[in-house]
Amino acid sequence: MSDPVSARIVVIGAGEMGAAVGRRLRECGAKVMTSLTGRSAASIERVKRAGLEVIDDDNLVREADFVMSIVPPGVATEVARRFCDPLLRGEAKPIFVECNAIAPASTRRIEAILKGVRFIDAGIIGGPPVAGIQDPTKGPRFYASGADAKELMRLAKYGLDVAVLDAPVGAASALKLAYAGMTKGFTALATAMVNAASREGLADALRAELSRTQPGFLARLERSIPDMFPKAYRWVAEMEQIAELIGDDREGAAIYGGMARLYEWIASELNDGKKSESIQALADFCKKK
Repeated sequence: MSDPVSARIVVIGAGEMGAAVGRRLRECGAKVMTSLTGRSAASIERVKRAGLEVIDDDNLVREADFVMSIVPPGVATEVARRFCDPLLRGEAKPIFVECNAIAPASTRRIEAILKGVRFIDAGIIGGPPVAGIQDPTKGPRFYASGADAKELMRLAKYGLDVAVLDAPVGAASALKLAYAGMTKGFTALATAMVNAASREGLADALRAELSRTQPGFLARLERSIPDMFPKAYRWVAEMEQIAELIGDDREGAAIYGGMARLYEWIASELNDGKKSESIQALADFCKKK
């Protein structure tokens, strides 16, 4: 490992969270690298704005201290397979940090794929860090578990809020999904009911009743439903992973399977950035009167 003062960190994934985490690490003094293999024009632009160094896959992990996988849940395993050989061949022997919203069983499967590589299970709770702010508390928290979890504390000096769980691999992933199941699950339940009420011509009546008896609830809907629209496609696999975490339909797994289909439908209704009649009705419901 290199000296922590000059930590070299690879961030795999140039989505909203990955690019923002990379930018925070760079702004706080770390050397941050990424790959743009197969990435979209939007990802390329995010990497450019974040100021991350772009390196080809063959050389990306060669001298890294940490490799952080921050990608959609559906491609987490693919990323691990893609970098398994380079991680094992590299001289630096970096620690792989699995940061994705996946079930504990999925995390353990990825650990098995990367056998021989030091591994940290990390769950990110909170939104992306904001540019220009180096305060670790102004951003998401990285929960870490597994035998090497304490190593992630090295990144606290680079602007990350890190909390180590005294628990095995899988614990951080489970905590992340339990939290997301409540927050994103709340949004899904509310969206389903607002959509049903709108179809029955009762949107105004429902909103008036919420305003009368549940003003805090309504205020949250006004924020959470519109904020969800551009993210719905990413939340499909996350809801499926939560269903896997729960396991038994009698204990609620089927609820999250239904939420996955709801978010899948919303994403399809927003095709090419255009709002369908149903999505527009949801947006109208959430407009402050």
